[in-house]
Amino acid sequence: MATTPRTSLRLALYLRVSTGGQLDGYGLDTQEADCRRWANKNGHRIVAVRTDGAVTGKSTDDERAGLTEALAILADGQADGLLAPNLDRLARELTVQEAALSVIWAYGSRAFTADHGEHLADDEDDPMRTFVRHVMGAAAQLERGLIVKKLKGGRRAKAAKGGYAHGAPAYGQRAADKELTVDDDEAAVLAQMRAWQTEGLSIRAIAAKLNEAEIPTKRGGMWHPTTVNRLLSPDARAAARRQSAQARAAERELTKRQRADKILSRLT
Repeated sequence: MATTPRTSLRLALYLRVSTGGQLDGYGLDTQEADCRRWANKNGHRIVAVRTDGAVTGKSTDDERAGLTEALAILADGQADGLLAPNLDRLARELTVQEAALSVIWAYGSRAFTADHGEHLADDEDDPMRTFVRHVMGAAAQLERGLIVKKLKGGRRAKAAKGGYAHGAPAYGQRAADKELTVDDDEAAVLAQMRAWQTEGLSIRAIAAKLNEAEIPTKRGGMWHPTTVNRLLSPDARAAARRQSAQARAAERELTKRQRADKILSRLT
């Protein structure tokens, strides 16, 4: 564990929780208590506290307002360093974490976490320093990924057995006590749609008849041919799911790059 000099430093405290509700129960109050305990033990003063809570991770704006403000405090010389509970709270993704550390060091400031002490700036004469930090960050990111994978696998297994796993129930179903059950009204509408299809009505004609009858969709909106097609065609449903999954994956990658770019832009 890195040691820190006994010189009293002014520290900006940064705390973060995510939309996942922090399954480990490590909330803002507990994070702050741990950080203040570490600061007091090492003779440092916390001069500012900035937090980010319930960040969606999907915004194209700078969703890390708290981190932005904490870095601005360092840039203005109002604090000598930044203190966080651990590097995972500084940033979830390794790329963003490294970008944030680069900004801190570029300001001539110092980076501390309550679980480690000081994270020294990269030094070409000590490549192991950077390597160890990267390995630890990658291991933490891998652990989070495995947890997410396990949760998703459990949901898929439950869904395969006919149980209700997650997400909005399909048209004709509703969730009750965490289980799927038949929605009688929607099931009747779905049966009528299939009957019209058997009679030879086109998908567009079925959508028109539903709208004429003022029958709402699952979300209360108007019917469109693509919506009807997904309900009546298994192939269309599968294609829609694949397309949605690909779009979500692309959005996640874009968000990661945007986060890192925003932090790195502060260097210029």
